[in-house]
Amino acid sequence: MKVSVVIPVYNEEKYIGYCLNSLVKQIVPPDEIIVVDNNCADKTVEIAGRYPNVKIIQEKQQGMIYARNHGFNTARGDIIARCDADTILPTDWIKKIRANFEEGKIDALTGPLVFNEFPIKGLFLVEAFLNVLKYLQHGKETLIGPNMIITKKIWVKVKNKVCLDNKKVHEDIDLTIHILQNGGTIYRDNTLIVQESARRIINNPLSFFVEYPLRIMSTFNRHAAR
Repeated sequence: MKVSVVIPVYNEEKYIGYCLNSLVKQIVPPDEIIVVDNNCADKTVEIAGRYPNVKIIQEKQQGMIYARNHGFNTARGDIIARCDADTILPTDWIKKIRANFEEGKIDALTGPLVFNEFPIKGLFLVEAFLNVLKYLQHGKETLIGPNMIITKKIWVKVKNKVCLDNKKVHEDIDLTIHILQNGGTIYRDNTLIVQESARRIINNPLSFFVEYPLRIMSTFNRHAAR
């Protein structure tokens, strides 16, 4: 079982090194690391290029979903793990990912995150949010973008069905819905915890606390209308 890690990037020179360092330090290394350059205009690609085991590909069509999809389509692993450029991964991340897919018949996996640079670092807020999403998904788990893992097999099933407009849907929730609609199973490992930058909350709290929840409901409504 091979594990590929996909990291979409757009002007992430301040963060990408920390993310890649955390991947280099894995107890069980990933079989492939793919950085998807989504038209970076800073030193992100240069920094990523310093890591000999990192494959850099380019997605010219702007948008997280296009970059993610290109990375997923390029990945050669049986398992595709995705994180953000500002995610710091625990040293046993890949080890736990492999164990979850080896022990259970699942199509996708997710786990909580804690925010760096933020006064509230406890897991209870994130776990409460995940439980709200679970309620909205009628008891099924929801993938979280900085910490989501799927099989290549389920990706092949849904890749031509996922929505492409970042402004209308949350890409991780949209992917979740399509996986569930196609008979996939998603498991949440509450010990699979990653660290994420709180910059989106700090720099644009209105977007995070207002626009973000509204887009969540828009994502669910969009699929309910089908």
